[in-house]
Amino acid sequence: MLRLTDLSASYGPAPVLQGVALHVDKGETVALLGPNGAGKSTLMAAITGTIARRSGSVRLGDSELIGMPSHAIVSAGVALVPEGRLVFAPFTVEDNLRLGSIRLHGEVRERFEYVYGLFPRLAERRRQPAGTLSGGEQQMLAIGRALMSEPRLLLLDEPFLGLAPLVVAEISRALDKLRQSGLTLLMVEQKLDIALAFAARAYVLIKGRVVLEETTDRLARRPDLSDLYFALATSSPASARSTP
Repeated sequence: MLRLTDLSASYGPAPVLQGVALHVDKGETVALLGPNGAGKSTLMAAITGTIARRSGSVRLGDSELIGMPSHAIVSAGVALVPEGRLVFAPFTVEDNLRLGSIRLHGEVRERFEYVYGLFPRLAERRRQPAGTLSGGEQQMLAIGRALMSEPRLLLLDEPFLGLAPLVVAEISRALDKLRQSGLTLLMVEQKLDIALAFAARAYVLIKGRVVLEETTDRLARRPDLSDLYFALATSSPASARSTP
């Protein structure tokens, strides 16, 4: 579904991503791990076309996304749930969701029903301004807005950041339903336990480079997992690649 080859990206003259290669198969859930400043959100921006300075290849199925404007990438089937939610605070819940459906150009009643089925709280608050929702409800809204576009690939940037445990459990159940439905997911996550529970494979990104790719089953069985992650997070990309 998604394949990145030799992807580099920068803000101005400073490189952020350098030669990144990864893939996500159709229907697969993949986690992207790494410490703050590793380039995880920049990688999401490179996929969605919201950072202009990119080179290499980003392919969605048979389509090359490098060179496409962001709206065309959304139309191709990519949806992003950004870090920090970024809902439109003065607009109602329903208006925020409707904005996510723009690419469908038609009847969206079924998409509303789908999102409200995943997140019943949004249905209860459909006429409420998004800015008056709790942080957890805003995160549900951000996910629901992305799903309104009927994506082929859903990108999730720190979907559990700053949420209470009960809300984490509620959103986890919804994401698990998406995973079981066969939707392709790429999730940025710093917490190893969440990543291991959701994803089939994981990539670790350090200083703009992929330093480790592993199945989550094998990662979970490593007795040195916490030490390994700390070592990767504090090492240089060159030395990290040699970690056994």
